[in-house]
Amino acid sequence: MTAKTLVYSVLVSVESTGGVAVEQTEVGSYFVANYPPFSVWTKEAVASAARPALAKPPAPGLPLGLYLHIPFCRKRCHFCYFRVYTDKNARDVAHYLDTLVREWELYLREPAIAGRELDFVYFGGGTPSFLSTAQLESLVGRLSALTPWANAEEITFECEPGTLTPGKLEAIRGMGVTRLSLGIENFDDRILEINGRAHRSAEIFTAYEKARKLDFPQVNVDLIAGMLGETDANWQACVGKTLELQPDSVTIYQMELPFNTTISRDLIKGTHVFEEPVADWATKRRWVAEAFEALEAAGYHVGSAYTAVKDPSRTHFVYRDRLWQGADLVGLGVASFGHVNGVHLQNHDTWEVYNTLVGRGELPTSRAYRPSHEERAIRELVLQLKRGSIRPAYFRDKYGLEVLERFGEPLAELQAEGYVSRADAELVALTREGLLRVDVLLPRFFLPEHQGIRYT
Repeated sequence: MTAKTLVYSVLVSVESTGGVAVEQTEVGSYFVANYPPFSVWTKEAVASAARPALAKPPAPGLPLGLYLHIPFCRKRCHFCYFRVYTDKNARDVAHYLDTLVREWELYLREPAIAGRELDFVYFGGGTPSFLSTAQLESLVGRLSALTPWANAEEITFECEPGTLTPGKLEAIRGMGVTRLSLGIENFDDRILEINGRAHRSAEIFTAYEKARKLDFPQVNVDLIAGMLGETDANWQACVGKTLELQPDSVTIYQMELPFNTTISRDLIKGTHVFEEPVADWATKRRWVAEAFEALEAAGYHVGSAYTAVKDPSRTHFVYRDRLWQGADLVGLGVASFGHVNGVHLQNHDTWEVYNTLVGRGELPTSRAYRPSHEERAIRELVLQLKRGSIRPAYFRDKYGLEVLERFGEPLAELQAEGYVSRADAELVALTREGLLRVDVLLPRFFLPEHQGIRYT
C-alpha cells in the first residue's frame, strides 16, 4: 500500500492471529483535529473566504485566542509530524520572533481582530521552551504591548523538560502562564532515546520540582501510549510515576503515524531503520484505559478522550473548549492554523515563504475554507464528542440542528456496537470503549463527500 492509497479513515490493517483480529497501526492520520478535513481547504479560498472574513467585524461576544507556533527543537522526534526546525542559529531565531510580532501587527489592522481582548493564549511548537529567557521576555513584552493579555483566562506554555532552567521557569511564570505543559511522553530513557526525544528521565523530575515550587496554577503532564519499544511493564511504570508526581492534569495520546514522520517514511520505504514495533490499536486503547482507571482510583476525573484532571472545579482546558465551541483563533507562525469569523485559515508551511510575505507586509495565509452552516455544526459536534458527551439542546439553540433526527442512523449503529450509552433529547454519551476510539468513530458523522478521503 502506497502513501497515495492510504486514507485517514482506514487506520488499521486487520490480520488474523489464531482467529483474533489484530489492528495494526498503519501510516495515516488518526486524530481528528478539525472538520471538514484539511484536504478540502484551498488556496483560492484565501481571496474568496479568508480576506472577506478578516475584513468584517466579529460576532458579538465571540472569544478570541492567540496561538504562537515556536517551531524550534533540540531534536526532531521520530513520531513528530509538525513543522519544526533543528538547524536554525540564533540569528534565524531572532528574525523569526521579529516576524511573529510583525504578523500580529498585521492582524491588528483587520476589522475582525482590531481592538479585541484575548481570552486565551497558547505557546505551542515545536518547543516554546527552546527559546532563551531573554528571547521569551522580549517576545512576550512586544506582543503584550500591542495587546495586553493580563486578563486572559488561560495562557498555556508547552515545554520540553530538558530545556527548563530555574531562570527560564521563573520568566515563564512571570509571563502569566496559567498552564505549564510538560512533554514527558515516557519516563524510560531507552524508549525516549529510540523515539528521538531530547530529554531524559532525570530532567523530568528536576523540571517538575522547579515548576511546583513556582506555584503554577496548573501543571500538566503529557504521555504517549504506544511509543516505539513500549511494553506493558513500562507503561504501568509510567502511569505509576505520573501518579507519584500528582500533576493537576494528565494528557494521554495514542501513538499515530501521519505521513511525514520519520517512522512513517521508514515503513513506507521498507528501510527497516527502526527495529522496535509500534503497538497495535487494541493495545494502545487498553493502555489508555488502564491509565484512566488508575487515575480515577487516585481521585482524577476523565474529561475527554485524552485528559484527566485532579480537580475539575479549578482545572480547565480553556483553549480546547473555546475552539470546540467555535471561538476565533489567530495562529501566528509558519504553518499555523487559525479560525476567524467562521473561516478556517492556514499559514504557508515553508520558512522562506512565510518570512518573505510577512516581511512585505502581507498576511502569510496559504489556504482557507469557509464551512457551510451544516459543516460548522458537524465540526462542533464531532469535536465536542471527544469530551464523551454532547447536549442536543446546544445544537438546537445554536444551529437549529436536531441531533437525534439528523444523526439517528450513526447513533443507532454506535449504540448497537456498544460505543454509545445514551442518546436522548437531554444527552448523547459515549461509553468508555467509545471514548477510547472516538477519533475513528467521528467520520460517521461527516458529510458523504468527506468520508474516506485523505484527511490532511
